Amino acid sequence: MTQIILGAVSLGLLWAIMTIGVYITYRILDIADLTVEGSLPLGAAIAASAISSGVNPYLATGVAIIGGLAAGLTTGILHTKLKIPALLSGILTMIALYSINLRVMGKANVSLLRMDTVYTVFQKLGLNETNAVIILGIIVVFSLVCLLYWFFGTELGSAIRATGNNPRMVRAQGINTNTMKILGLVISNGLVALSGALIAQSQSFADVQMGTGSIVIGLASVIIGEVLFGKRSFFSRLISLVLGAITYRIIIAFVLKMGMPANDLKLFTAITVAIALALPNIKKSLQPTFSKFFRGGENNAVR
Repeated sequence: MTQIILGAVSLGLLWAIMTIGVYITYRILDIADLTVEGSLPLGAAIAASAISSGVNPYLATGVAIIGGLAAGLTTGILHTKLKIPALLSGILTMIALYSINLRVMGKANVSLLRMDTVYTVFQKLGLNETNAVIILGIIVVFSLVCLLYWFFGTELGSAIRATGNNPRMVRAQGINTNTMKILGLVISNGLVALSGALIAQSQSFADVQMGTGSIVIGLASVIIGEVLFGKRSFFSRLISLVLGAITYRIIIAFVLKMGMPANDLKLFTAITVAIALALPNIKKSLQPTFSKFFRGGENNAVR
């Protein structure tokens, strides 16, 4: 049981990076960016192909991040410069990235078995594979949370947050909202590509299909984090995203342990996200009923 939880935590930390990327577009920019489903395998493809060619794994991971930045830039240009709706821009980039990922890898998947990765240095210190992933995951996630908390507190970061909240007000202040959207999409997909690169090195392979359903997984982690761990301040929201991603992976691990077929995981995730997204409306619709019930109880008590 302990090994299952540790495995879920290690995977949750890596997916938490992708979750933060999804949060930037979905919550901060108010855009459902489907580029994620292409930029995640793009990061994995670039890192795996580079490492298998003898490139240093840290350098390969850096190049993967650049690939994600370029994917976000493409979506941003399609949306802001060519005036294509944000959702459709993400879909177009996602479709194009499928072919690009195949070009990068040269085949549907690339193996990293018996090759050095970013986790190798920790394994040489005596840690097993799972613990090595957890240690590096904690270092990367903590660093990103601190860096993003600082960045979104700066004037530029605040402008990005304001663009998603009230673009008219931002334009009235003389800020170019298109530039802010592009920058947000670039940062988001850079993080997603980093996540893909680390996941590929963790599981020792990259696959062109590994991004399928990643946007739903990201949304599930965002919502679980917000519901269970709160969203009082921006820093606490970032922490809740990490905890949400880990919680989601633990839930998936236990569901699989209970006997759910792996083929049903996407359905389970979709249902979970649908219920979580509908909870505010469900709560609002049930509130009058509960109010009447409690008022009726108070009236009976008075009599």
